[in-house]
Amino acid sequence: MRKRWWASILLLIAAQASALSGEACVACHSRITPGQVADWEQSKHAAAGITCIDCHQVDKDSPMATQHATLKGSDVFVSVLVSPATCAVCHEGAVEQFNASGHFRAYHQIIPKDNLHALTNVHEGRSHPEFQDAPKETGCMQCHGTKILLDDDGRPTKETWPNNGMGNIYPDGATGNCTACHSRHTFSVAEARRPAACASCHLGPDHPNIEIFNNSKHGHLYNTSGESWNWDKPAEDWQPGDYRGPTCATCHMSGIGKLALTHNISERLYWNLWAPESKVRGSDDVLSPLLGDGPAGRKKMKQVCNNCHSSLHTNNYFAQGDKAVNLYNEAYYRPAKAMLEELRGKGLLKENPWTDEFQIVFYHLWHHEGRRARQGAMKGAADYAHWHGFFELQQALYKLEQIHEQRMASGAIE
Repeated sequence: MRKRWWASILLLIAAQASALSGEACVACHSRITPGQVADWEQSKHAAAGITCIDCHQVDKDSPMATQHATLKGSDVFVSVLVSPATCAVCHEGAVEQFNASGHFRAYHQIIPKDNLHALTNVHEGRSHPEFQDAPKETGCMQCHGTKILLDDDGRPTKETWPNNGMGNIYPDGATGNCTACHSRHTFSVAEARRPAACASCHLGPDHPNIEIFNNSKHGHLYNTSGESWNWDKPAEDWQPGDYRGPTCATCHMSGIGKLALTHNISERLYWNLWAPESKVRGSDDVLSPLLGDGPAGRKKMKQVCNNCHSSLHTNNYFAQGDKAVNLYNEAYYRPAKAMLEELRGKGLLKENPWTDEFQIVFYHLWHHEGRRARQGAMKGAADYAHWHGFFELQQALYKLEQIHEQRMASGAIE
């Protein structure tokens, strides 16, 4: 805490020393990009005297250093990119926690996935000599992020920026993107607390978290009374009473009761619910899908729940959810995986998985229906646990059994 306090003081001193430069930025951008300045004027940064130059100024030897026309001939260098390394000057704890979380892995985990690159470039991008990267640039990297590259003038390339990706790797080596949740230039804590801050990435057929939230009783409370809740309280003081029900941030991040605020969204998790097979977390490797301490995470999540629910309610709720996850593992994924491996051993799978009905159905079983069933069950969304989950899972499994039986009997791919 003392280190962060001194960092804040030093930044304020630097802000005062560069006040003329900051005022010049604001004066010019009020005409050129008035929306940016309007947002900044509403921010705590503005109230504290933190201006554009305090975040965008970089050292002359920074790989991101540039000088636009009004700065030519001065000793001031700036970058359009603001990496988490800059945010960490004042928000050191938040950045450290992020670096230990699953969000850190958002782009790093994509780098070695040849099958994913084949999907986006070869199959979706049709190996087009000019446009094959379009699905990745307009899709994947907008949530996962990318490695931002610079052109000869030190400015980000159109192939890698702009994006809102959580896991960007910046030219200075830092990973992350604080503005994915606290969008620029207000950097509002109230915005990041609302479910919509998470919904831009956590939605859709494979991880419909915002749809699941809206289907749950928590979503019911938010959607019927959330506008009257107190969204602007300081992080350490935002407690039940300021809100009637939890949002994503409440359960996964907020200081609540005796729990401290955290930007490590893996800290309170027990299962990995997005992998092909769910396993209990138990790794300290930030790049591992099993990052976290599952039993400790469950204990912390129960502390969140017990601020509003009895321990009987909380314990029974997790018992129901765990049963659903175990059912998926044992009765759906493992039998499907065994059939896949048997067909592979017999040479009865097509080389192109996206033209092979068995492989397509298998992918949907874990990546779509299986995720919906598990996450719906663990987050209190009955429609996603059942109709979008297990109901569709049983149809997928029957289809896989039919194809498997046919291929094994004929020795050929239909």
